[in-house]
Amino acid sequence: MSVGASGGTHPVNPVNPVNPVNPVNPAAPGNRLGIPRPLAWGYAGVLLFMIGDGVETSYLSKYFGTDLGFSATGAGAIITVYGVTAAIASFLGAGLLSDRWGPRRVMAAGAAVWAVFHVLMLAVAVPSGSYWLVMVTYGLRGFGYPLFAYGFLSWIMAVASPHHRSKAVGWFWFCYSAGYPIIGSFLFAAVTPTLGFYRTLWFSLAVTVAGSLVVLLLLKERTGFTGLAPGRGARAELAGTFRLLAEKPKIGISLVIRLINTTPSFGMWVFMPFFVRDLGFGDGEWNTLLVVMMTANLGALLVFGVLGDNWSGRKTCALFGGVLGAVGCLLCSYLPAAAGHNFPVAAVAVAVYGAGLAGYVPLPAMMVAQAPGRRGQVMGVYTLGAGLSVAVGPLIGTLSYGSFGFRGLVWIYAALLLLNAVLCLCVTSPGDGLPAESGTGNGTGNGPETARNSTGVPTSG
Repeated sequence: MSVGASGGTHPVNPVNPVNPVNPVNPAAPGNRLGIPRPLAWGYAGVLLFMIGDGVETSYLSKYFGTDLGFSATGAGAIITVYGVTAAIASFLGAGLLSDRWGPRRVMAAGAAVWAVFHVLMLAVAVPSGSYWLVMVTYGLRGFGYPLFAYGFLSWIMAVASPHHRSKAVGWFWFCYSAGYPIIGSFLFAAVTPTLGFYRTLWFSLAVTVAGSLVVLLLLKERTGFTGLAPGRGARAELAGTFRLLAEKPKIGISLVIRLINTTPSFGMWVFMPFFVRDLGFGDGEWNTLLVVMMTANLGALLVFGVLGDNWSGRKTCALFGGVLGAVGCLLCSYLPAAAGHNFPVAAVAVAVYGAGLAGYVPLPAMMVAQAPGRRGQVMGVYTLGAGLSVAVGPLIGTLSYGSFGFRGLVWIYAALLLLNAVLCLCVTSPGDGLPAESGTGNGTGNGPETARNSTGVPTSG
């Protein structure tokens, strides 16, 4: 035990023993849902920030490709560059920078980067009509949201009670996914008819700034104000993370799984608007289809989280994330093409894919089970895969859409998801494909049983 600033005793922070954790009473009102009370404003801030970030999701590629006169593949290239910067920030924000700077400074840096380059894109790049200026400003903005969001994820991991950590992380992903793109898409549909898309992008800036201010002004929990592991050298931390991939091959396999997990979704969000436009769907209908997809995703998360805990994490990922995801991916092309401009049919297709996208909910726990004593580095690998998918999904579309069209693109994505089904079955752990180890599940947070029960982490953002 250590003594906090108020003079009381606090449980030792499991991530950084130097910084005590605010006491989180599992029975206290407000914690039964799993949200640590000291971090409540952080969840609200992330929700608002991701709403602002998600406003553009359903229309941005079409805006680049139609309103600004760039080609579909040109729009995909811009979003691919954005994905590269997001991948770098995802890896750094949840690990190295939070350890050295502290999550609050990481979140502040992410908010500043997002706001500055968003303003430059709208005030300079878009009015100039320059393809390269748009690519540079929007691409550099990609550093912003992962630093903000994953910085808070590190804060959660440092503060949440071990009894509620999986729920606390699950609520983070719920806020993330609800904002990006569900509520963001609703906001787009509400304000764009009046403001137009360009002015709506200015409005999204106001929403992200509001979310940033909620965190910076109202979130007072002190653990996140300083580095979570300030004595650890940056070079040693990076080397340790990459060494983990060599020492634990299943972590490397899991990195590939996480990369493929959301690669199709980020690619389809760029290229599917052009496909449904040719079938007669309007912008509002595509926006609603995206909401249907991600609403199905949120609902399926709850089901697959239970299956991962009580049946098998790797089989849940393989069957529902891999196989169901591949089927849903193909349906997104074949059903609308066969039915034409038929919204209910298209909605069924995207809902099946959205449900399959949630099938990877047990993956973080599967990864932690491989190295339960190195959660921070495992989280860095996980977020690296998440960030890389933002780039790889559009990149695949950029390289193939012109030659093979949308149908060829979804076959590529479906093949990757079927490969994922095989890879998921390889990530065995004690109690899930391997004999259960004795003496685990002692509540220390270091045994495989504890790691395996830390599911409930959505994979849609």
